[in-house]
Amino acid sequence: MGKRLANCGLENTEDNRRKYRQLLFSCDKLNNHISGVILFHETLYQKADDGTPFIDQIKAQGIIPGIKVDKGVKDLFGSEGESTTQGLDDLDVRCKQYKADGCQFAKWRSVLKIGTNIPSYQAIMENANVLARYAATCQAAGLVPIVEPEVLCDGEHTLERCQKVTETVLAAVYKALSDHHVYLEGTLLKPNMVTPGQACPVKATPAQVAQATVTAFSRTIPPAVPGIVFLSGGQSEVEASENLNAINQYEGAPRPWRLSFSFGRALQASCLKAWAGKDVAAGQGELLKRATINGLASQGKYTGGKAGAAGDDTNFVKNHSY
Repeated sequence: MGKRLANCGLENTEDNRRKYRQLLFSCDKLNNHISGVILFHETLYQKADDGTPFIDQIKAQGIIPGIKVDKGVKDLFGSEGESTTQGLDDLDVRCKQYKADGCQFAKWRSVLKIGTNIPSYQAIMENANVLARYAATCQAAGLVPIVEPEVLCDGEHTLERCQKVTETVLAAVYKALSDHHVYLEGTLLKPNMVTPGQACPVKATPAQVAQATVTAFSRTIPPAVPGIVFLSGGQSEVEASENLNAINQYEGAPRPWRLSFSFGRALQASCLKAWAGKDVAAGQGELLKRATINGLASQGKYTGGKAGAAGDDTNFVKNHSY
């Protein structure tokens, strides 16, 4: 959040964060294309200017509130710069409290990198088992877990290399979820799209991204999983929407799941740029525009155009963490 505010020339203060979130949650008709919102711990307990808790604003629109429960990535010792995600120790207690405070789902992000010798077996298994323990703990507390094994787009790897790694990671994740007796029908998956690395000289078309992504998923994700909500992973707003649209149009492999979006940067970049700390109406207009476009893309009905204030600006951040 600090980086986003800095781009608008704003300090990363609690009140500036609150004002931006108020813009988001007070946006009329947001529920036409947004069904759930992932909150930070801070956001869950913040209020609008009139004293209304944000969570009540969200519920009043018929949008489901969720909560980010991981505590960030840490170095995985003995590896080549790989990581694991922390936060399991008191997760059961926190999940029960978040459920009591109105949240209905949770999210946990694990990160894997592609390199000459990575991701290693150690990193794949560590992160798969952490995700499975998180998911089981959430379900015990009555929260729907969003499982997020993100394969980062950092690097020069090809589309084919990303597809192979994504298949290997997802296969390990679903084996671990089965081993931990996670009820798959009560989960969502938040994966990366299969794309070439950010520095790869050979770019992929939306049709190629769609083929690689759906093929990888059809080989690894059980049809019992009801929905897949993609992360944008540093893609520009336009790239993310075009790729999501192509994925929903692809017919070369089975697609038994709902394929939708859970974008952060690719949903909010234009909103932030238009808002710039002062123009709420302009920011909300850009937010609704991107939500509408991605709603159409999740049905394979996006026809292109309608670039936002951020245009085709990249949202890539090296070793992205939050």
